[in-house]
Amino acid sequence: MQGPVSKHSGSVSQIEPKIAAKLAKQSYHLVGEHGGVKVCHWTKQDLTKGRHCYKGTFYGIESAGCMQMAPNVDTCNLACTYCWREPHSATLHKIDDDPLELFYESVRAHRRLLTGYKGHKDVLLEDWERAQDPKHVAISLNGEPTLYSRLGEFLEVCHDHGVSTFLVTNGSLPKVIENLDPLPTQLYVSVDAPNKELFNKLCKPKFNQNAWEMLEETLALLPSLDTRTVCRHTLIRHESLGHHEDYARLDNIADPNFIEAKGYVYVGHSQKNHTIDNMPAHTEVMEFAHNLASLVGREVLSDRRESRVALIGHEMIPITLPEKVRDLPRDLGIAKPQHYPLPQA
Repeated sequence: MQGPVSKHSGSVSQIEPKIAAKLAKQSYHLVGEHGGVKVCHWTKQDLTKGRHCYKGTFYGIESAGCMQMAPNVDTCNLACTYCWREPHSATLHKIDDDPLELFYESVRAHRRLLTGYKGHKDVLLEDWERAQDPKHVAISLNGEPTLYSRLGEFLEVCHDHGVSTFLVTNGSLPKVIENLDPLPTQLYVSVDAPNKELFNKLCKPKFNQNAWEMLEETLALLPSLDTRTVCRHTLIRHESLGHHEDYARLDNIADPNFIEAKGYVYVGHSQKNHTIDNMPAHTEVMEFAHNLASLVGREVLSDRRESRVALIGHEMIPITLPEKVRDLPRDLGIAKPQHYPLPQA
C-alpha cells in the first residue's frame, strides 16, 4: 500500500500497510518514505485554552508553534515495554529522505492536521495563522531518529528556517551522535533503566545485545557536546522507580544540563505490557527527583503535576531560536488528506 506522492519530492510512503493504516487511524500524517507528523495534545491545548506543555514551563517552548514529527515512525531498534506508540516494523529500514523535502513535507502535513482549528470558536485566527509556520520541531514522535542517515542535514534545514529542534534518542548509536553536525538545539537521551538487567527487561534490544554498553558510551559523550543536553528517566512503579544510586552514576557520567524525572503513563500500546498500578503518582516522582538531585549536585527546579514530571538542574534557561537565514516557500501550501485502509485479509 503506497501513500500519496508529495508535490515537492515525489516520495511515496514505504511503511508496511498494516502499520500505515493504524498510524493513519491515530491521526498521523505520513511523510517521506518512513516519516510521520502528528499534532500534539498540548499544541491543541495551547490553541484552544492557552495551556502549554511542560516544555513551555521548563524551556520556554510555545506549544502552539511546535511541530511533532519523526523521520522514521515505523523503525526502532528497541521494543520498550513502556512505549505507548504503535509497534514498529520487525526490520530495520534505510532512511535517507532528502532533508529539505522532508522538512517541507512535514510542515505541509502539520498544516493539514491543523485545518480544523481555523474558525474554531476558542481559537483566535492570528494564533492559528502563526501556528502554520512552526517555530520548534520535536523530533520525538515515534521510532529512533538516529537511524535516519541524513539527520544532521535535517537539523541544519530546521535551524536555517529559524526553527529550534529537540532530538530524543535512545542513545544506542553513539557514533551517530558523535558525528552529528550540526547538533540539535537540545539533545534528549532516554535513560529509562538504571542498570543493564532492567534495561534488557524494559527496553528490549531487538538487533544487538550490547545496546546498554552503547547507551553508556553515549552518556560519556554528552559533556563534550556543544549543545543543551537532557537525561530523561521514565519511572515505572515496581520496575525502574527508585534505584537512585544507579541513576546518579549514569547522570554523573553524562553531566547533562537538565534531568527529567517522568512518571510512566498507562496508555496506548504499553497497556499490553504493564498495569495501571505501574503508573506512579506525582508525589512519588517528586520524591524520586529530590532524592536524585541530592546525589548529582543539583536541585529540583520545576515540575508539572498533570504530566507527572520534574525538572532537575542548576538553572532554568529558556532556549534561543536559531537565526533564520531562509524562509518557507510562499507556495508551500498544505498537504492533501491521506487514506490508508487496513489491508484485506
